[in-house]
Amino acid sequence: MAGRTVRVQGFPAELPPDRAADKLTIHFLRSRNGGGDIAEVRVLSGSPPCALITFEAPEVAQRILKVKNHVLAIGRTRYPLEVTLHAAELSPDEVLRG
Repeated sequence: MAGRTVRVQGFPAELPPDRAADKLTIHFLRSRNGGGDIAEVRVLSGSPPCALITFEAPEVAQRILKVKNHVLAIGRTRYPLEVTLHAAELSPDEVLRG
């Protein structure tokens, strides 16, 4: 999954995780937002919450990162999103092999 996953922050914390995942999926599927086919959306709880979006192809993640202003519209409210490349954490097996 290296290079295919982005981390997204900035969506409202009060949005239920399944609804946040739906809204983010719709936003990042749209070609006008640089998006494309999505393999997985995981909404992580926390303060602030964030989501990990894994695309089918690394090129899509790279296009997403080049778009400067991602804005998620929910009703009449617009939420500026912060999108960064997700650095995958190494599993203990990978660390031990090194």
